[in-house]
Amino acid sequence: MRRALLGGTAAAVLFVGGGAGSAAAVPAAAAPRPAAGPVGTAAPAPSPAGQLRPLAALSADRLATADLVAAAKWGTGSPIDDPVREREVLAAVAAQAREAGADPVPTVRIFRDQIEANKLVQRGLYRRWDADPAHAPTTRPDLARVRQVINRLNRELVRAIAASPRARTAPGCGPRLALAALRVGDERRLDLLHAAGLARSLRSVCGG
Repeated sequence: MRRALLGGTAAAVLFVGGGAGSAAAVPAAAAPRPAAGPVGTAAPAPSPAGQLRPLAALSADRLATADLVAAAKWGTGSPIDDPVREREVLAAVAAQAREAGADPVPTVRIFRDQIEANKLVQRGLYRRWDADPAHAPTTRPDLARVRQVINRLNRELVRAIAASPRARTAPGCGPRLALAALRVGDERRLDLLHAAGLARSLRSVCGG
């Protein structure tokens, strides 16, 4: 059952990851490997699939903080939507992208999806806790500390975005990203809610 759900994650990434990256292509994992070079030669550049996997993994790491944010806000009356915080995050990642020599426009677009994915999971958890209060959190994490973790993950994700422009715009980005998301979801044992969140977070990765 869980594998079927994760397969749905991969399908969702393929469906929503439009643009140039969604063109049909064989995932890099299925492509033949190049022959090894002579001893002493420089290591080959990461494959497109190798460049996309960190994006999926870091997105899953960032998505995991949604549980902590939801627990911190649960029962306080604080809304899930926080436009001021969202603007701060987007301004910060745009500046970090410029410092890294990356285009801030796709970076900001990807982070808008990261934010929406985080809120998707928070809303899902609220519904779950409303329906079954026995599963509601009994401790409240320090939201300021959680945001420090998020800020660190944001910086790492910006660097991963800056390092992968060709992989993100290459034909076959969609299938490769879907495969990376499937593997990350399987490793993290994501449930349906978090699998859907991961797919949502990756919507704008492909296509420039």
